[in-house]
Amino acid sequence: MTDAPAPSPRRRTLSVDDYVAGVRSGDRAVIARAITLVESRKPAHRELAQEMLVRLLPHAGAAHRVGITGVPGVGKSTFIEALGKHLTGSGHKVAVLAVDPTSGRSGGSILGDKTRMTDLGQDENAFIRPSPSAGTLGGVARATRETMVVVEAAGFDVVLVETVGVGQSEVTVADMVDMFMVLMLPGAGDELQGIKKGILEIADMLVINKADGDNKDRAQRAAREYKGALHILQQADPDWSPRVLTCSALVEQGIDEVWGTVKEHRQALEAAGSFERKRAGQQVRWMWAMVRDRLIGALEGHPEVKALVPELEAAVVDGDTTPAVAATRILEAFGLDHA
Repeated sequence: MTDAPAPSPRRRTLSVDDYVAGVRSGDRAVIARAITLVESRKPAHRELAQEMLVRLLPHAGAAHRVGITGVPGVGKSTFIEALGKHLTGSGHKVAVLAVDPTSGRSGGSILGDKTRMTDLGQDENAFIRPSPSAGTLGGVARATRETMVVVEAAGFDVVLVETVGVGQSEVTVADMVDMFMVLMLPGAGDELQGIKKGILEIADMLVINKADGDNKDRAQRAAREYKGALHILQQADPDWSPRVLTCSALVEQGIDEVWGTVKEHRQALEAAGSFERKRAGQQVRWMWAMVRDRLIGALEGHPEVKALVPELEAAVVDGDTTPAVAATRILEAFGLDHA
């Protein structure tokens, strides 16, 4: 008779003190568990996470926060790995986070990127965290913002926030970082026509990647065209004129100039007194975003509202009532006056 296999030991439940001490000491296992805690939607976990975040907040905020997006095929993961390796080689500690609201439907790309970032993923001074595996943009963004507090409190002094989704996720990322960087391909032409004006308006830096070999001349021409395009747009920050750089992440050329420009951007904003104002404004806007998300969640989960919605939606579709009247009835069911 063989002995039954021993049951696997259960993980010890961590207290707020355990989380704070583990994060502050740089314990990677505790850091990972702390991030899982802030990603959880369970009320008890959310309460514990907020207690932890309040304790960690005084130790966060000093890091460079850089948002990175890019057109398809631009080599974003290669660029992030090259930049991350450059930074860790210079003594920095780098965290790579992702905002991917599409991951629940498509599987997203950050896990593939993490696999491709082999060297950076094995670097003891780097930490790569995929976005939550499912959820709305608001939920994923909340988790990413709170994860930033955790990794900064753990001593990571550069946080790279990658936007994997498109459209509104880019705007969301731009409003949680200090600098927003857009990666482009050489050979402007059609690409320039295809760039969304809104993305150019929130960009602090355009980086033309793959500027090597036969692409060098095309990259330089593209840089001139992008500079012209940026010149006629209203810049996102009155204290900073967006820069256009070229680089090759593959052969690691121009990466140091990119990082130098990130530092120059922060120095310019700090000198003008707008850096702290920008951070403070982001926090206040985030507070109201959280309020809106919680209100919408409470509204949609309200029993009387849930019972009423199918009837009202059908009435609106059939033209039996107006959207405004239906909205008023929903708000009244929720307990709000329509005045």
